[in-house]
Amino acid sequence: MNDTPPQRDAHHSEAVGIGDSEAGEAATGAGGPMPARDDSARAVLVRLGPAAILGVLWAILPALGGIAVLYFIADISAFLREHQLMGFVLYVVVFIFSAGFGLLPTYSQSLLAGYAFGLAQGFAGALAGFTGAALVGHVIARTVARERMEREISAHPKAAIVRDALVGRGFWPSLGITTLVRLPPNSPFALTNLILTGAGVSKRVYVLSTMLGLAPRSLAAVYIGTQISDWSNVDKPRWLIVGGIALTVAAILIIGNIAQRALHRFASRGG
Repeated sequence: MNDTPPQRDAHHSEAVGIGDSEAGEAATGAGGPMPARDDSARAVLVRLGPAAILGVLWAILPALGGIAVLYFIADISAFLREHQLMGFVLYVVVFIFSAGFGLLPTYSQSLLAGYAFGLAQGFAGALAGFTGAALVGHVIARTVARERMEREISAHPKAAIVRDALVGRGFWPSLGITTLVRLPPNSPFALTNLILTGAGVSKRVYVLSTMLGLAPRSLAAVYIGTQISDWSNVDKPRWLIVGGIALTVAAILIIGNIAQRALHRFASRGG
């Protein structure tokens, strides 16, 4: 019998075997275990990219801007007092964009409103200013950071559980938590805008909690501004400091308790 066909079949089988082996190796490489996710601080910052940069800027710039405002505040307030109507409109517009872009803090601008316009008009101007600034900050944070922050949160089940427990339980619970975050006088306005937007808080809850949370502390700052006669000696009154500390502690305890309960439920389910 002719041995050629069997030899050809053997060569064919060998070729098929090599091909199958290579395909199997490729499949193993493609379907093999993925490399462990690097969750070091540096790796997280790299993944966040522009969001991390914006967070750093919004943590630092308002403090520097506040110092600059307080340095020139006597001249600024004199101009606003001389030009009441135009000064009021200019004040609100500058407040909206300076605080919205994370350049100036809300406290010093609320002080200025009280000194320049009095309690009622000053509070109205501060309210309009920080509400508009929150909307500007929301647009910036949503454009620059939201997608990256949501992706990073979703990659960590525990972080996602805490986020959902705090701001994912419906309108009223979310409104209560985000208002509580806004209440303490030392709550950083711009940085909180970034965190709330990145956490996926709805726009309605975001705006309402900003107005409810910032109104009391802004009213206090405006009132203090009405009592100022000499800008060279401006101190926070003791009641505001003590109240701010108490609100901060309360916010930390309440939010921490909600987060702990959410993580406990997650662990009890075997997460």
